[in-house]
Amino acid sequence: MVKNTYTTKLAGHDLIVENGEVAKQANGSVLVRFGNTTVLSAVVSKAGTNDSAFFPLTINYEEKKYAAGKIPGGFIKREGKPSDSATLTARMIDRPIRPLFPDGFKDEVQVTNIVLSAEPDCSPALAALLGSSLCLGISDIPFEGPVAAVEIGRISHDLILAPTQSQLQESDLDITVAGTTDSINMVEAGCNEIVEDDVLDALDFGEREIRKLCQFQSKIISEIGLPKRSFITEPTDPALVAEVTLQAQEPLKKAILTNDKQEQNENITAVKNMILDHYAEQLESQTGTPPFELSVINNILEDLEKKIVRRLISVDKVRSDHRAVDEIRPLDAKVDYIPRVHGSGLFTRGQTQVLSTLTLAPLSEGQTIDGLGEERVKNFIHQYNFPQFSVGETGRMRAPGRREIGHGALGERALSPIIPQTNVFPYTIRLVADVLESNGSSSQASICAGTLALMAGGVPIKAPVAGVAMGLVKDKQNYTILTDISGMEDHLGDMDFKVAGTRQGITALQMDIKVAGVDREILQRSLEQAKKARLQILDVIEATISAPREHLSEFAPKVETMKIEQDQIKVVIGKGGETINKIIDETGTKIDIEEDGTVRIMSSEQDMIDRTESIIKMLTKKVKVGEVYESTVVKIEKFGAIVELFHHKQALVHISQLQAQHVNKVSDVISVGEKLPVKVTEVDTHDRIKASHRALIESNSSKNPNFKQKSDKKNSHDRPYHKKAPQFVIKQKGEK
Repeated sequence: MVKNTYTTKLAGHDLIVENGEVAKQANGSVLVRFGNTTVLSAVVSKAGTNDSAFFPLTINYEEKKYAAGKIPGGFIKREGKPSDSATLTARMIDRPIRPLFPDGFKDEVQVTNIVLSAEPDCSPALAALLGSSLCLGISDIPFEGPVAAVEIGRISHDLILAPTQSQLQESDLDITVAGTTDSINMVEAGCNEIVEDDVLDALDFGEREIRKLCQFQSKIISEIGLPKRSFITEPTDPALVAEVTLQAQEPLKKAILTNDKQEQNENITAVKNMILDHYAEQLESQTGTPPFELSVINNILEDLEKKIVRRLISVDKVRSDHRAVDEIRPLDAKVDYIPRVHGSGLFTRGQTQVLSTLTLAPLSEGQTIDGLGEERVKNFIHQYNFPQFSVGETGRMRAPGRREIGHGALGERALSPIIPQTNVFPYTIRLVADVLESNGSSSQASICAGTLALMAGGVPIKAPVAGVAMGLVKDKQNYTILTDISGMEDHLGDMDFKVAGTRQGITALQMDIKVAGVDREILQRSLEQAKKARLQILDVIEATISAPREHLSEFAPKVETMKIEQDQIKVVIGKGGETINKIIDETGTKIDIEEDGTVRIMSSEQDMIDRTESIIKMLTKKVKVGEVYESTVVKIEKFGAIVELFHHKQALVHISQLQAQHVNKVSDVISVGEKLPVKVTEVDTHDRIKASHRALIESNSSKNPNFKQKSDKKNSHDRPYHKKAPQFVIKQKGEK
């Protein structure tokens, strides 16, 4: 096969697509080079292997450590399960691609993206999405692409295409927009309280750039793309559809118009089972080839349910729970729901309920992120759990899947802009959202519950954040925008548009669209309706707790910050950590020391913090010339005595400095363990200290001419030294 190469530009970088040289046994494969980032994308499909109604599409995104010149950690030294970042990227690629497969196509499809080389300023994720679209586009697999995505930042109100890592540090928004030549179909955004019109301008900017990338792909597909395979969808007998509709439409409509989710599901299931039982009896009485299968009847009922719901919303403007299209379900908010934790919030919206729990810990317990970029530590963590009981079902308890990781990341993105900096609030903050009940938009409820937990725990957040999910039902030129969608409206509607923010502006967006033709007008109306709902939810949150509490929970650890000089860090840590571990064992505190000498001491007991701080101050105390200490003799040498001024800080008292008169032998006048008041006379550049007892004697004598040395052995060295009235006695050996 001949190698094909195509080149364009994206944000000043070369964007090169190669085909025909590698991975030739896949249905379609491309190598995408974006700057120095290189991603291999390949797709394989097995025809006729799926009998279910579910379309088995799998999108894989694999980060190889060698792509960034790293070796995996751990004992095995090879890549393991995907990181959260890789999982989120795979999900981001899946969302705009999945709606572009034709109805009725059910063959298994697997797209694999392998990052071979990663340049931080040239996104591997966006290269992988473009590669996924292209390998599907040039293959024989039915696909209604192409699709592409771009990342947008903003500095000083200037929009930036494909911002660098340093630019993102300054940017007040980070938006990833995906779409086709005609319209946007996916948005993932984090914003620093951005107003709605500015978000729309960024989306318009992204849509123009997406169109260029899709046109680039269309050229490649037209030149090297394979003919698309045909697939068979059995036509349903119109007479049978009409017959089932006549029997099921009214009872199914009545079942749908039920407020309670569980009751609604039971009623819908009962209607479907009644119809299925009726046709099962017909099949039993038939001889020869049956005219239909029960699976066909079930598919007719599923389609009928969708049509009823969509007609009720788009034509009758009636929702299944009888709400107005812009009405939020009943709201309730509570704090301090759980004892002993550092903060908790319980948020309920209709039949969706989330409990968020706050934990505060030292900065050293932050999460280390070691991906293809530079290693970093994350000190705000938001996690989301979705147990089966929340929807009244059974199932295996397993590790968080893509959905849980995605919803957790969305909540983290929404709350991050209001989290205080670590220099203001020196804690690692972990929020865990447990969904207790779900009927749509539990991710947005987790954001509301998280805000409650943060304020209840005394975290000085910038402002409360609330989130709401918007929906859309579109019928040609007519459309209806829904506020606070339920699970059924999400499943059967055309859009899931999640918007979170403060009163000032948006902090996070996530949008998935199942239909084409969603223009700026629809997006603008959705954002306006979402803002109105967001403010209503914030009213309820602030009525429950108006501001962060001034004090942390009694069970939360307290932090004191102190500063030491950088050359003193090794003194506090000690050889092999011996000194700091001893302090920790004695006090039960946790100690973080940064490279600049910032020391953070954490404990739930203030007196233990004070004790630790005192020990560290003593360890790092700088000795100055002229200071006076009540030292202890620790060693006798021929040339003098070694004394300890304070903890591990020693000085030399030369034999000539032990008393005013001549001393023949050090041991004649002093012994190990005795107290000896001394004055520091010299500290050299290597921190070696010299001290003198003689200087104190002479100084005292000049101030008090009647002063004379005492010779009382009992009162010589065990008398406490008093700075204002020193009494010094040097005894000759054998003196009574």
